[in-house]
Amino acid sequence: MVEEKLGKEFKKIVNEIKSEIKTTQIKVAVESNKNIINLYFKIGKILNDNYKYGNKFIDEISHELKLEFSNIEGFSVRNLKYMKKFYLEYKNNEVVQRIVAQLPWRHNIVLMSKIKDNNLRIKYADAALKNGWSKDMLVMQIDNNYHLRIGNSSNNFKMALSDINSDLANSIIKDPYIFDFLTLKENYKEKELEQAMIKKIKDILLELGKGFSFVGNQYKVSTEYNDYYIDLLFYHLDLRCYIVVELKVTEFKPEYIGQLGFYVTAVNEILKKETDNQTIGLLLCKNKDRLTAKWALKSTNIPIGISSFELSNYIPKNILEKLPTEEDLNLHININE
Repeated sequence: MVEEKLGKEFKKIVNEIKSEIKTTQIKVAVESNKNIINLYFKIGKILNDNYKYGNKFIDEISHELKLEFSNIEGFSVRNLKYMKKFYLEYKNNEVVQRIVAQLPWRHNIVLMSKIKDNNLRIKYADAALKNGWSKDMLVMQIDNNYHLRIGNSSNNFKMALSDINSDLANSIIKDPYIFDFLTLKENYKEKELEQAMIKKIKDILLELGKGFSFVGNQYKVSTEYNDYYIDLLFYHLDLRCYIVVELKVTEFKPEYIGQLGFYVTAVNEILKKETDNQTIGLLLCKNKDRLTAKWALKSTNIPIGISSFELSNYIPKNILEKLPTEEDLNLHININE
């Protein structure tokens, strides 16, 4: 076998070919999407230029297109009206045209339907492209005012990081974080919050944003005589650094800075390599007094961001205790099988 003779070299060659194929697939998909969006723009122009023929004009166009292109979706009356709107919204703005042309059509419908201001649309289009948001995620981020939350944390990045890393770090950290996919009983504890986040780690990564890679929870760092445990540890691929996340289910207190700073220093000493940038700490609190946070951050040269978080799905304890467990549901399913 060729694979047995070449060993690691064979795998390297195969992986290189696979990488080229995947890269080309992405490029083809992107170009295909751009062509579709450009087609819809042109159709929108034609519809707008000939709209003088009355209200039933688009209905008749839709009927004719469906007959001619029965194997192609997208020519409903509703969609044709969106094409016309797409043309009217962007006909005088080539910059916006180029940006939104990179997004799938369903994303563009969301942007047109939910956001009236073109400058704000650009922000969400850029964020959707950067973070790889699905249509549903885009809707959620718009509803949760992503543009007001991003770069809104209390932090000392300007003082503790280089200008480039400071701006980048500030641009990826939100305040507040919206964890509305977590369901917890009232008066939940930090451990319960952490466990819920681990179970929903994919959703957590989506809310944190592109670039966050999960390293572990209760990550142990040790000195000669003591062991310490970091709530959540991430590595950020764009910042090229570790991010230590500490969870607090209370209002921010200045003493939290010292604890988080210790964990950041520990990661720098134990895990950080020469090629890594300085580790960043992110403190997630139930709420905070911004002035208290500002003063506390001035006391350290360790880069730390302080953000609040929100949970939407609270279940009263007396109700939660009456709900069936996962084991109960599995047992019920097995019995009925």
